[in-house]
Amino acid sequence: MSEVILELKNLSTHFTTKKEKVPAVDRVSLQIKKGEVVGIVGESGSGKSVTSLSIMKLVPNPPGEIVEGEIMFKGVDLTKTTEKKMKKIRGNEISMIFQEPMTSLNPLFTIGNQMCEAIRLHHKMKKKKAIEKSVEMLKLVGIARAESIVNEYPHQLSGGMRQRVMIAMSMACNPDLLIADEPTTALDVTIQAQILDLMKSLNDEQGTAILLITHDLGVVADICDRVVVMYSGQVVEQGTKREVLKDPKHPYTKGLIRSLPNLRKKEQQLYSIPGTVAKPNLNHVGCRFAPRCEFAYERCFKENPDLYDIGEGRTSRCFLQDEKEGGALPNDSRQSTPLGG
Repeated sequence: MSEVILELKNLSTHFTTKKEKVPAVDRVSLQIKKGEVVGIVGESGSGKSVTSLSIMKLVPNPPGEIVEGEIMFKGVDLTKTTEKKMKKIRGNEISMIFQEPMTSLNPLFTIGNQMCEAIRLHHKMKKKKAIEKSVEMLKLVGIARAESIVNEYPHQLSGGMRQRVMIAMSMACNPDLLIADEPTTALDVTIQAQILDLMKSLNDEQGTAILLITHDLGVVADICDRVVVMYSGQVVEQGTKREVLKDPKHPYTKGLIRSLPNLRKKEQQLYSIPGTVAKPNLNHVGCRFAPRCEFAYERCFKENPDLYDIGEGRTSRCFLQDEKEGGALPNDSRQSTPLGG
């Protein structure tokens, strides 16, 4: 069995507004093993990015706060770690690629200056050696003229180049875990493919575990080993890539996969899940996906479903799994009180 690098145990992160507390992340549990690529998928507002920021302890407080659970990284609970210790972990043992590299890179400093700062912060290295290391990392991510790039500013680079710089910075200290939050958003298809290939090659060569946050199931199918599906702050399904994509158990996962275009059909009307993601609420009763679910029945609106273990590491937060365990057929339960019927 591979070593578990990161384990979230019932992690809950709430945001306090003038009116209420919003559980952006609600009792999320997941594991990432050494060298494994795990994808977190879901629509905007499902809690993916807040989960990643919680791991890095970068949730702004106030208004955000980790209120419950554990973040076990190599056996240490990060929720109890001091900020001084976290500064040593960030960028060194855990690195993160943010959605928009232009907002992550400082426009006032050159690429080389920023990369050297990150390298020297975690390693006792002279400036000349740090520059050499920076050039080496830029070449590793496929930047041809690395020697000149280190002297340029972020605005002089394309979106794809900036993203490569961010990957180079995040990998410079050989982290045990790389968190990539929508790393290919707003990039053209060719650059997307190159960056995904790059991340996978770094994963293969250096054994770095990757937590990939995305809404793109195509990306998940390309490089992930396991998949975690989130909805309205909760994990609704987990399993291997093949299991989840080939045989989804939760109605929400089925809807996501059904919404993918079929290249074999020339004329088709793209499917979309009706409605929008429910706003997380501490006092919510019933399944959060029930108002949008075509299989919802009476129980779905009256009880909060657990995350059912359906064997071999697979889980699903759906009463249909509970009904199956009890011997009832899914079709029987769907017809009890059809949604809108």
